Formats: sequence, structure tokens, C-alpha cells
Amino acid sequence: MSNYHPDRAIVVQSDLSVLVEVDAPDYPAARAAIAAIAELEKSPEHVHTYRITPLSIWNAAAAGRTAADAKAGLIAHAKYDVPVSVLHQIDDFFTRWGKVTLEPHTPGQAEGTFTLVARDPAAEARIGRDNWFVEHTSPIGKGTFAVALVHRGEVKQRVLKLGWPVDDRAGVLAGDPLACALREDVFSLRTYQRDAVEVFLDGGGHGVICLPCGGGKTVVALATMARLETRTLILVTGHEAAEQWKRELCLKTTITPDQIGLYSGLAKEVAPITIATYSILTAGAKTKAMKHFEALCKEPWGLVVYDEVHLLPAPVFRLSAALQARRRLGLTATLVREDGREGDVFSLIGPKRYDVPWRDLEASGFIASARCIERRVPMPEDARLAFDVASEPHERARLAADNPEKDAVVAELVAGHHDDQILVIGTYLDQLRRLSEKLGAPLLTGETPHSKREELYGAFRRNEIRVLVVSRVANFAIDLPDASVLVQVAGTFGSRQEEAQRLGRILRPKQRGAFFYTLVSQGTEEVEWARNRQRFLAEQGYGYDIEGLEILQEQAPP
Repeated sequence: MSNYHPDRAIVVQSDLSVLVEVDAPDYPAARAAIAAIAELEKSPEHVHTYRITPLSIWNAAAAGRTAADAKAGLIAHAKYDVPVSVLHQIDDFFTRWGKVTLEPHTPGQAEGTFTLVARDPAAEARIGRDNWFVEHTSPIGKGTFAVALVHRGEVKQRVLKLGWPVDDRAGVLAGDPLACALREDVFSLRTYQRDAVEVFLDGGGHGVICLPCGGGKTVVALATMARLETRTLILVTGHEAAEQWKRELCLKTTITPDQIGLYSGLAKEVAPITIATYSILTAGAKTKAMKHFEALCKEPWGLVVYDEVHLLPAPVFRLSAALQARRRLGLTATLVREDGREGDVFSLIGPKRYDVPWRDLEASGFIASARCIERRVPMPEDARLAFDVASEPHERARLAADNPEKDAVVAELVAGHHDDQILVIGTYLDQLRRLSEKLGAPLLTGETPHSKREELYGAFRRNEIRVLVVSRVANFAIDLPDASVLVQVAGTFGSRQEEAQRLGRILRPKQRGAFFYTLVSQGTEEVEWARNRQRFLAEQGYGYDIEGLEILQEQAPP
């Protein structure tokens, strides 16, 4: 008969799934233990489902966690005995880390090659009989293979797919030097930011740092640049993000504006620090005539920073494969990718080296406290009829999102938060135009000229505008520190990435708490999409209140 501990939160199952009871007394500690080694799959109100995977364990191993720690955490919080088979599989996954390494060129080895070393007989056998490795590598001894420099990234991708992570120890190029120091008269590094830099550099200069929006990911990159003092390429999501990076560099480091080049659709400047957009790099991807991609690859970078690394477009993975000899720093609030390419981020950018739970930073006052609320909104009869007869998925999504009853809910929420700076964010322009007119608030979309966007953002920062209606262009890299309420009228299906970015818009530290409202049309696919999006919030320890038709006057979170 298994031991039974009713106050504990975790039920570990032999298929590597883990059920976590949210209402159990030891839930907070149990969630922290499982989140470090597993991926969240489902997060309904009362029982969350995690899954232990090889990649989740390898990320944990790269971050310094051990099999003993992982097993102890499960056992300490398990209601029933943990299946022995699960403990054995955790051991197996952990022992695979470090069994396949990529080593520098050695004397007697052909020039222009690295050495792939397989210290596990099973890994050696699997690699040795794989057709790609037979064609592209040369055996040079027991468990060792010569790898051409040009295949450094692809080798890591392929070995991962065979079931082993590659610990890349082949070293990196220093890059051309560039004097850079932090402006310590302007700001001070927080302890966790300093720790993130140390862990990244100790890990060989390649990997991903996970911090919430407002937690100082940019500062971690600036501190890394100051430590390395080398030419740097920074890849960002858009021109607004590029401008923000430039402002931060000029404000917080000794880098001067003439040392920074912006490389986007609006400018093509290459400088010791070049900030390029993902979109310009992928220009020409369909014809494979990616001239910007090729030009930037040839520069003597010593560090490449990938902002919002979880959003890397597929063609940029090709760029990453070509830049394996450079230090690679990925920055993100969440490593979740809806296309399942987390393995490519792991192989080409590096494993997750450091993260801090959002709630820990909230408790320390480094980000704002937040309350997340889902509002279920009924559809009027005519809108419901149009939705019911629609068969095409995108049309059903548009009709559910553009539920006219949401307009009144938005108006009442805006009126109820009369002392707050509010963002109303959505997807469909017709709905956003209607809300802009109803609220008497400015509208900012992808069609808004860059100069007008900056004008509106500036007015919002100065509290000259209290409400701003925005499209998906505001998902990334807008710095609006006083925004404390976000009303999400429509999202991109079930994207957890987007949920993370939008919550991050209101998490800059401030005196008042933050509110994140999501409006969902009752009886539509939006309900299920909302559940998926909320998985991200559950990963970070946030609860999600679900309200019906009444709008409650709530007190701000403490």
C-alpha cells in the first residue's frame, strides 16, 4: 500500500505526467519544485498538469540542478510514492547531459574542424550509424568524430534529435574589441541580474536568460557587454524595440550614439554595436537571396544578443547556425514556442542558464503585483447566429473576438479604473477603431507612422493620455512604466507567448497594483484558447479569476 500524504500537492504518474493540486497546503513549494524540471501542459482551476521531458531535464541540468535535487523535490511533495520508473528515467535524462560534447580542434586533427565526443556507448552507436553523420563527419577514434566548422550548429540539432544534448565546449571567437562600461552613477545592478551575467559567462557564453518584462533583461545584456567589451549584434522584434535598446545603451553605458547602428527597414547602419530587426534579416527568405543576413554574418561580432528569443523566425535559426563561433545570449520572458522548436533554441542559442520566478520578483518589489481576471461575455443574438453558421476557423475567431457586447464591458472597466493608465489591446482593426471612438482614446496600430507612435507613447508616459487603444504592435518593447491596467479584447488564438508579453506591459514597478483583464465570448473557441494562454500565467504562479456578467469593484492587489 502506497504511503499517502493528504496535505501534499503532487501526484506523479508513470507516464512522466505530474498532477499538481492548486488548493493543497504545500502548493507554492510544490509548484516551485516541479516547475524547475517539467513543462506545464494544462492549467484548469484546481489541478495543473506538468510533464517531465528530456528537454526540461537538460535545461535544468544546464542551469546547475542535479538528479538528486529533482527527485528529492518530487518525493517531498508527492501525495503517493513516486513510481520507481519515473525516478530511473530522471536519472537517465540527467546522465545524458555531458555525455556528448563538442570539443575544440586538437593537434593532428584536420584544420577547420571540431571534435564531437560521445562518451556513452549507446550515443556513439546511434551517431555512428546515422546517415547524415556518415556523410558529413569522419571517425577519428573511439567515440570521436571530426566535424567541419560549417556544421557546428547542425550537428547539435541532429544529435539532440537522436536523444542526446550536446554540451558545446568548442569555444568562441573574441570578436573585435570595443570599450564599454556601465554607468554606475545612473543605476545599480540587482543581485539576480549580476548572477545571470555570471552564470551566462561561466556556461561558455551561450544560453538563454529568462526574466519577466520589467525584470531587467536588457540590463543583463548591457552588463554582459560591459564584461566582454566586444563588438555586439543585437537582434530585436521591430524598429521601436531597436530605438529603445539604443536609448538604454546611451543612458546606462559609456557607449555613444555614433557607436550604435540601426539596421532595419528604415535604416541600414553597421556600427560597433548594431541593432537589427528580425524582419530585415529574413527579407528575401523565400528566394534565399538574404543579402542583409549574409552581410551581417561577416562582421567580427564577439556577442550576439537575441531579444525575445522565443519568437525567432525560422530563417533566423539559419543565421544562428552560422554564428556558432560567437557568444549567443538569448533573452525572453518565457521559452514557450507554439511551433515546438524549443529544441532548436536549445541547440543553436544554448540551454536555459538562468531564470527567476515572476512571483519572487513581485515579492521583492522589482515588478508590480498583478491580478489576472477573465471576463466571460455573452454574445447578442444576431452575432451568435453569425458565429454559429460560420465554418471557416479564422472567420469564427474574428466573430468571437469582435463580440459587440465586449464594448460595454471595456467602457465600464475603463470608468471603474479612473485613476489608472490603461491599455486596451486587441487583434482586429475594425473592433479597435470602434473602441477608440467609443472611449475617445487614440488608436495605435501597425499602420500608424513611427513618428506618430512615438508621439502617442510620449503623451501616455507624461499622463497626458490616460487610455490608449493598441493592436499587436504593442506586444513588444514598449516602455510605458505607469500602465497599470490592460484590457485584452482579443488574442492570437491560444498563444502563451502573447499572454506573457501583454502581462509584461503592466509589470513595471509602481506604487499601485496591476490588473490584467481578458474578455472572452461565452460558448466559443475563445474559452479554450484562454485556458491555453493561461498556462503561462500558471507557470509563473499567478491565479486567474473567472467572472461572469457582473463587473465587480475590486480592490487593488496589495
